[in-house]
Amino acid sequence: MTQVSLEKLIAGARAGSLVSFPTDTVPALAAIPEKAELIFVAKQRSQDKPLILMAASAQDLWPYVKGSENEYKIWQELTDKYWPGGLTLVLPASQLLPKVMNPTDPTTIGIRVPNSAIAQTILAQTGPLATTSANFSGQPPLQTMAEITAQFPDVLTLTTTESENEILGLGIPSTVAKWTGINWQILRQGAIKLNSSNDK
Repeated sequence: MTQVSLEKLIAGARAGSLVSFPTDTVPALAAIPEKAELIFVAKQRSQDKPLILMAASAQDLWPYVKGSENEYKIWQELTDKYWPGGLTLVLPASQLLPKVMNPTDPTTIGIRVPNSAIAQTILAQTGPLATTSANFSGQPPLQTMAEITAQFPDVLTLTTTESENEILGLGIPSTVAKWTGINWQILRQGAIKLNSSNDK
């Protein structure tokens, strides 16, 4: 049984273990960015499906992306409006990003700040984590800690007492918007509805 306390889960994540925790959308499977390969292996996920870098605040994520002053302004308009929340932005990656996060295209990275108290508590202490939904690749996202424990017996999850007060996420993945250099391209409509041209 790999259900652990919040403290142990945070310590495990920092030590490089795979962890899972609730978010505002679907539960996350997470690892420190340098250990992102563990997620690909556990999920049997193909290398061309990048992971999302999740953090407790936008300030923790900006160092991992790069853009012009004007681009940062445009990006921040969107994050000010929708973060924390179910919106993932795919932006040009900075040198700080480990290549294992997005092996086939290390020039971009998806970033997100979840609107979940428990996820934010964890991320505030681990720093940004490489994340994705907790399921085998191509299968629907698992919704409960019990399902995750059954499918990923080696992954650290929270004991039910630690996570039972957390409102279950929407069960809908985040909306994914990619910056093309001039506007937003919607890669996946999810929890937040966006228009592709711009979101004024």
